Amino acid sequence: MKLDERITLVLLIWNVIVFLIYGIDKSKARRRVWRIPEKILLILAFTCGGFGACLAGIIFHHKTRKWYFKTVWFLGMVSTLVALYFIWR
Repeated sequence: MKLDERITLVLLIWNVIVFLIYGIDKSKARRRVWRIPEKILLILAFTCGGFGACLAGIIFHHKTRKWYFKTVWFLGMVSTLVALYFIWR
């Protein structure tokens, strides 16, 4: 496997992890137990995890009312696409 394929795989795995973390936070919210801080969720989404975070927001109906989450999700998606562009060009 070439380096560009490995990095793409890592980005995919990262987005799956972010998706799962958002799902865990939603589960904790329903049970009213200790939650993952919003700052952590935002950092995870911004660091190339925007696709996983956005998908989790849609599927779990989590953090979709907060405009700053939607903004960071978008920026995370853009950062992922820019990274993929530079990897594959």
